[in-house]
Amino acid sequence: RIVMNIVYVVQENPKVDIISATKYGELIPLANPTEQLHLNPSRIISQFKRKLTKFSDNDYLLLLGDPALIGVAVTVASDVNNGKVTVLKWDRIEKMYYPVKLSFRGGIGDYQ
Repeated sequence: RIVMNIVYVVQENPKVDIISATKYGELIPLANPTEQLHLNPSRIISQFKRKLTKFSDNDYLLLLGDPALIGVAVTVASDVNNGKVTVLKWDRIEKMYYPVKLSFRGGIGDYQ
């Protein structure tokens, strides 16, 4: 079985070029540019849970958008994947994304 990596984009922003993130997988948006967490938090949390239901070690979160939505996305992905999330961090000097593995359960450095 071929594993297709997915890059979940927390919130789309038409003004930001994220095409270089496709080297890590298919881009799938979690929220559109106008979504606001405070207007209906339960709907957005449900939406993120539905879209991230298969989040795994092979997938990434691209942390773009509203910091509150980013927090929800990291929390949901961590819950789905036993506390492990790999995020794509933009390096503005090198002008490229770097994967950063995070582990929210167990000791520091457990996610290698």
